[in-house]
Amino acid sequence: MKILVTGAAGFIGFHLTGRLLRDGNDLTGVDNMAPYYNVQLKRDRLNVLDRAHGMSGHFVFHEMDICDLQALKRVFEASRPDCVVHLAAQPGVRYSVTHPLACQKANLDGFLNVLECCRSASVKPRLVYASSSAVYGGNKTLPFSEDQAVDHPVSLYAATKRANELMAHVYSHLYGIQTIGLRFFTVYGPWYRPDMAIYLFSDAMTQGRSLQVFNYGRMQRDFTYVDDIVEGVVGCVTGNTFDRYEIFNIGNNKAEQIMDMIDILAFELGVKPKVELLPMQDGDVSATWANVDRLKAKTGYEPKTPIRVGIPKFVEWYKAYALKNNLPTTRTP
Repeated sequence: MKILVTGAAGFIGFHLTGRLLRDGNDLTGVDNMAPYYNVQLKRDRLNVLDRAHGMSGHFVFHEMDICDLQALKRVFEASRPDCVVHLAAQPGVRYSVTHPLACQKANLDGFLNVLECCRSASVKPRLVYASSSAVYGGNKTLPFSEDQAVDHPVSLYAATKRANELMAHVYSHLYGIQTIGLRFFTVYGPWYRPDMAIYLFSDAMTQGRSLQVFNYGRMQRDFTYVDDIVEGVVGCVTGNTFDRYEIFNIGNNKAEQIMDMIDILAFELGVKPKVELLPMQDGDVSATWANVDRLKAKTGYEPKTPIRVGIPKFVEWYKAYALKNNLPTTRTP
């Protein structure tokens, strides 16, 4: 297949692109290399993909912003993708509270550009795109299912992801584009983003700092190992049982206590953590848990990696790469 991946230098995009290349596909990657977190991490991910170039599928990378519609159109015209996997976005629930315009531009303007390029293509590609578990907002009914109402987001990030789902519905209805939205649940693993909790906790532990744990430690997350996520996305890229418009949860189908995750992480790092319990932050939610029955029925999706297996794999990479390279967790301006 000819596949275009936006956000190819990002955490999930890197793992997905590598898998699709190993499967022998022709990949076009797009990423603007934004300095939301350390750009060297993104460049090192691309170096890994470059080393795989020629060993299996073919990989072409474009450093560009999806908010540049004309540049994105040129990439579409050159690559003529059978499928577009749209992962590029301005991430961060808390970041969207302090930087709302950056969130709006990337997540709404950028997504609309992707939809327009799909509409204008001579053969309309399938569009698989990243939504988020954040769309469930303060919903208290667990596990979250796709049938639940998602009309009360508690962060701008969540609102943009819900808007993406509605925009995709319009383009599916008006222009016949097949769209598949994936609500990701707390993805983690090697080559992780340094602004995410497991990485931040690892950094704090290894430097002897206190861990800032919100909601006084009463948090639950559906931690999902990145290889399981990639399997689910690949199923959506290659499957043939989908309706024109689809929305799926994609997670580990298990809510973990955040303090249990911290215990496993501390054991693997060989440290005793110091924990600072804090109140809930604006825009955050106390629990997430994915019902994945719908995705399983369409693709056979079956997550296989519990945190007692996935966390050690992350720590192995963290010690070998992040500690060795003294990779900072703070975002650059």
